[in-house]
Amino acid sequence: MSATGLAVEDLLHPLLGKYLRGPGWLRTAAGAAYARLPKRVRLGAAYDDFRRAIAATREASRAEAYASAKLAETLAWTLETVPAYRPWRHLLAQLSDPQAVLAQLPITDKLHIKHAPDAYLSRGMPRSAALATFTGGSTSTPMRFFLQKHVTRPKEHAFVDDFRARVGADDGDVVLALRGRSIAGAERGEPLWAYEPIRRHLMLSCDHMEHRFMRAHARVLAQWRPTYIEAFPSALYPLATWLETHPLPQFTRNLKGVMLFSENAYGFQVEKFRRVFGCPVVAHYGHSERALMAGTQPGDERYFFWPQYGWLELVDAQDRPISEPGRLGYVVGTSFDNRVMPFVRYRTGDLAMLGEREDPRLPGHRVLERIAGRLQEFVCCADGRLVSITTLGTAHFPELCALEAIQYEQERAGEVRLHVVSAERLDPRVARRIARAVEEKLQGGCRVAVARVPHIERTPRGKARMLVQHLDLRRELHAHLTA
Repeated sequence: MSATGLAVEDLLHPLLGKYLRGPGWLRTAAGAAYARLPKRVRLGAAYDDFRRAIAATREASRAEAYASAKLAETLAWTLETVPAYRPWRHLLAQLSDPQAVLAQLPITDKLHIKHAPDAYLSRGMPRSAALATFTGGSTSTPMRFFLQKHVTRPKEHAFVDDFRARVGADDGDVVLALRGRSIAGAERGEPLWAYEPIRRHLMLSCDHMEHRFMRAHARVLAQWRPTYIEAFPSALYPLATWLETHPLPQFTRNLKGVMLFSENAYGFQVEKFRRVFGCPVVAHYGHSERALMAGTQPGDERYFFWPQYGWLELVDAQDRPISEPGRLGYVVGTSFDNRVMPFVRYRTGDLAMLGEREDPRLPGHRVLERIAGRLQEFVCCADGRLVSITTLGTAHFPELCALEAIQYEQERAGEVRLHVVSAERLDPRVARRIARAVEEKLQGGCRVAVARVPHIERTPRGKARMLVQHLDLRRELHAHLTA
């Protein structure tokens, strides 16, 4: 799909940081004026095109036909115009079966593109169509790459709006936004919140989610009474923990849905959000490269991949397709609709398991049972076993439930440090009980040391990491996937 109209939002995107850091009066005036523009003007004609495509392919057969046609279109463009794929150009004659052609192409990852970025840029698009961006700071190999102006970001909005509709959210709702933003002036003692009128976001400072700031946050929530929440799970969890013991019905009784973004949503977090907020909780999956997008459903925590967005594969350590449910593998995606730098068989870095059945509410959507996270989200035991950090959350250890935040850190196999943030002094006896409980959960594979810390550092994009893994686990993971 090519752009049929400019997206004002892409033209103004370089000014976003200044807008968000600007004084409140500027955000109010400029944001309110911009918000009055119709979405087709702000996001361009491509936004409407993608919304229509989603609506027209709700049936499984139509979704599958659309995805197959988009795959063929993407591969034809890539083989014809991207230098890295010149050796496979002869496959153009076989595109009547795009899946067979796809299977003959190599799997790529960040390192391939970092080493030869120009080779992955299409020669069929002008540089003026390229929107430079970077992968996030949560991995050790950040990468500069390119999206397509007036197409990629409008497409993202179209599919995120489809995700938000799963809990009934629309543009008229005031949303509590806890997505890693710092609030300008908060460090100088100014208000810990701001209102962004374009998306109707009430933003609380994610740098001030400790216990001592919660009463100030509560006053703002009681005043504004947002009806939806969009949040990083790690930013919302301290607020939910505080509200569990300090109920605020003026806020929580109005809530209709919680949408989680950008980080792994761990089971213990989702359970608490449902309990405290009393509404459906859904989680979104995506990444900076925009090759794939998925989301959970109310009442179903599996991840459903939009067939209209990109082509999903799950492969093992030898890059062979995984077709049996329950087997862990690498998530691989082929992007649609980025003619500047198409991502073909791109290893996202995430690990997941194939689901057994589809959901009748989402025909044609492939499903992954769970997304286990990236390689650096596994703890390495002394015997080489890898344990997903998802099994070490607070729900498994009652002593951790009252803590404001936790983070594991590993520098040597068989040894783990657990950092905890607590409003109260950590009793040494409690620390020992926590350490023993975690050691038992790891089946004796690690010695655990527990220490109280004043706060836990976030990534430059405001994300929190539940595990800081300093080890290179590629060899252990290969053994794990081939066992």
